[in-house]
Amino acid sequence: MDNNFDEREYSTVSQNNRDTIPEVSNKIVLANNRKRGSGFSGKFVILIVIICVLCSSILGSLFTLYIAPNFSFFQGTPLYSQIGGYKTQYVGPTYFEDEKDALTVTEIVNRVGPAVVGVSTKSIVDRGFFGLQQQEGIGSGFIINEEGHILTNYHVVEGAQTVKIIFYDGTETDGKVINYNELNDIALIKLTDSTVTVPATVSLGDSDELLVGESVVAIGSPLGKEFIGTTTKGIVSALDRDVPINGKTLKLLQTDTAINPGNSGGPLINSRGEVIGINTAKYDNTGTTSVEGIGFAIPINQAKQKLDELSKPILRIGIRGRVIDQSMSSNLNLPEGIYVVEVESFSNAEKAGIKSGDVILKFGGNDVKTFDDINSVKANHNVGDTIKVVVYRNGSNQEIDLVLNE
Repeated sequence: MDNNFDEREYSTVSQNNRDTIPEVSNKIVLANNRKRGSGFSGKFVILIVIICVLCSSILGSLFTLYIAPNFSFFQGTPLYSQIGGYKTQYVGPTYFEDEKDALTVTEIVNRVGPAVVGVSTKSIVDRGFFGLQQQEGIGSGFIINEEGHILTNYHVVEGAQTVKIIFYDGTETDGKVINYNELNDIALIKLTDSTVTVPATVSLGDSDELLVGESVVAIGSPLGKEFIGTTTKGIVSALDRDVPINGKTLKLLQTDTAINPGNSGGPLINSRGEVIGINTAKYDNTGTTSVEGIGFAIPINQAKQKLDELSKPILRIGIRGRVIDQSMSSNLNLPEGIYVVEVESFSNAEKAGIKSGDVILKFGGNDVKTFDDINSVKANHNVGDTIKVVVYRNGSNQEIDLVLNE
């Protein structure tokens, strides 16, 4: 047994002490060497197995989720129905495109500006102690058709004796009031010079489609002829505002677009270049409160509903009158109706025999309490129609035939 032992491994041990090194100890050392060698190999194998398992799992998952769903044989399996065959992709942030057909302010002005006009008027007003005096005013309007019809506010042309239309290039021509609706503050004017070429017309939009915050542009003649064609920009601030003006309440659009005296009757335009309102008023500073950016416009749909009515010429009687209400009737001992203050010379009223001091009681068979009662009857008649008029004169009623005229 001893002859089989390799002594060269222990050559550093003295011969005298060689027998003192137990053979068992040598085996233990060797045994320890074998344990370290066999342990390293085992761990390496386990690590390789784990890596293989992980790789197989990952590859299997990738195959199942991304490759297999593309094959028809897999799409019929229960597993496919569970994963749904869905594909995940990054779609990025949402981008909103500008409103379709939206125009820049410059494009709006180029398109609509030539159709916007100044409306200059002269009228006679009673200044009381100072008597009757001529008054000049200016507002705005816009041409709606090739025939030269112009929409504006009633209060722009109220009481006008003469009307001048001022084009965007400063050219002036004559016009006349065709008809008006005082309750809605709308009037229709027409160019009277047949030799004048209409420079442009506007497109009427749909005010019912407006949204708060929508961009709008106003074009008009604020403060006078010097500022004809002035353009301001803003947004729609609110819809359906009930606004009291001169004793009546109008349902208007609110805008922060600058609206000033002279802008009345001009167009409020959306981003497609369509007229969606008629500028009519602004909030007036009162007291110590300073207010900016609160203007109002008549929704264009209100005007469109009245166009057929407005296109018929206003029928004139030829009088100036005053309403006698119930309290005045008691004080003056006169019946309620329209008191005739003045009869115009050469008018149809004068030809029919109506006189100053008469009180109109009936008009076309209807009782008369206000001027609206007369206007509602005229709206249902044409030029040349004869109307039966009942007047109170010198304590008795008289019936008069009146021919309507422009």
